[in-house]
Amino acid sequence: MKQLGMKVEQIEDVSQIVIFTPKGQYIFDTAEVSAMTMQGVTTYQVIGDPRFEPAELEIPADDVRLVADQTGVTEEAAKKVLTETKGDIADAIMRLSLHD
Repeated sequence: MKQLGMKVEQIEDVSQIVIFTPKGQYIFDTAEVSAMTMQGVTTYQVIGDPRFEPAELEIPADDVRLVADQTGVTEEAAKKVLTETKGDIADAIMRLSLHD
């Protein structure tokens, strides 16, 4: 590998690796990590079994107020239904309107 200009280094004592994505996090609690450098570019290789933790849905306060105003429910009730509908304002309004 040295003839090709490649340097490989094992990274020791890795306790955790987390990869953040909009949909959630991939968490490697134990992993083997290698750093490979070739032509000035370093690439990291991770070997292990990740677990996935989905991202928590963030409901904007403006959406909560809009649904509450449109349906006459409390903001707490509006946020609960918005969470159930994964932030879909129209669906939340329809669900709350049907319960009148």
